[in-house]
Amino acid sequence: CAMDWQVLTRELSLYLENQVRVGFFGSGVGLSLVLGFGVAYACYYLNSIAKKPQLVASNDRFCRFLEEYCPVVTETYYPTIWCWEGRVQTLLRPFITSRPQVQYRNELIKTADGGQISLDWFDNNDSSHYPDASTRPTVLLLPGLTGTSKESYILHMIHQSETLGYRCVVFNNRGIAGEELLTPRTYCAANTEDLETVIHHVHSLHPSAPLMAAGVSMGGMLLLNYLGKTGRDTPLMAAAIFSAGWNVFDSVESLEKPLNWLLFNYYLTTCLQSSISRHRQMLEKLFDMDLVMKARTVREFDKQFTSVMFGYRSIDDYYEDASPCRKLKSVGIPVLCLNSVDDVFSPAHAIPVETAKQNANVALVLTSCGGHIGFLEGIWPRKCTYMDRVFKQFVQAVFEHGNKIFSM
Repeated sequence: CAMDWQVLTRELSLYLENQVRVGFFGSGVGLSLVLGFGVAYACYYLNSIAKKPQLVASNDRFCRFLEEYCPVVTETYYPTIWCWEGRVQTLLRPFITSRPQVQYRNELIKTADGGQISLDWFDNNDSSHYPDASTRPTVLLLPGLTGTSKESYILHMIHQSETLGYRCVVFNNRGIAGEELLTPRTYCAANTEDLETVIHHVHSLHPSAPLMAAGVSMGGMLLLNYLGKTGRDTPLMAAAIFSAGWNVFDSVESLEKPLNWLLFNYYLTTCLQSSISRHRQMLEKLFDMDLVMKARTVREFDKQFTSVMFGYRSIDDYYEDASPCRKLKSVGIPVLCLNSVDDVFSPAHAIPVETAKQNANVALVLTSCGGHIGFLEGIWPRKCTYMDRVFKQFVQAVFEHGNKIFSM
């Protein structure tokens, strides 16, 4: 009986395999369906997905500068054909993209309040383009909310800078990169004191070296808030901003939608809690840490911890102060900002297009796809992303042709 069952099973399998091969593909019906679906999908992709970014800039000279020296911002962006949706790009990028090897030199610097900041330097001493370290162009990199110099997007920016001969230094927010908290204070998107300390420290070490900065996500928000505060009074020549949250109220509202909370908000909250749990003994001097650890959204964490730490009367006061859209008019150096309109961290309606048009120093590049720090392209997007290419071209344009925009 067992043998009969095995024979029957084998015969049935052979029959079905033969029918599928002959009756489906052999007849041409299956092949036609596959080809038809492929053509339809290709047409949809080329007509609705692959698009040129929207370039928003009121200064014609800045526009011409970007078109000539940073042409990627005017070219069609072709998102990875099998994962172009914003949430998917956001989720997959950390797992798909490679992690270039970077050897850092760490430096701990003191702050006025007795704290310390960890800087990771990539000196690029083998640079053939700029063998003189005193004049080697320097890029200051600001990671995202709980990010450090180990993030893949930071490593890729350093790799791009290395090929151009530039030096990089990564600003790790307090208590994030393994160093101890010497005071009960961490960081936030609104308080620019630590960033000011870092910028002036880097500039003082290499006063003859051109200096610019690039900020990603919260790092971009912090950089924009700094630039809005300082205007032209900064050692920075220019800045690049990637996937910044322009209006924090809109960002947290978007992240609190059920699917977004499940995919992003809860995870981010646990990352924030994890980043401070190591410093619990120090922070318990000022905070009810049990209450902070019960937060289930970024808004709850900010209400119980961040806004209290930096002396805001309410979370609304903190969010208003942290929103870069309110300071964009005051930016006094050339700034290029890349956002995707399908980024759930910074909804399209929150991007300050009209405000950007009122400042000749600002250019927005808005893609239709890309998510949050995604911007994947190519069939298997292991290496360079669209964001990386924008970074590389703009940094090179500023350092090597910047005199053409600094007289704007």
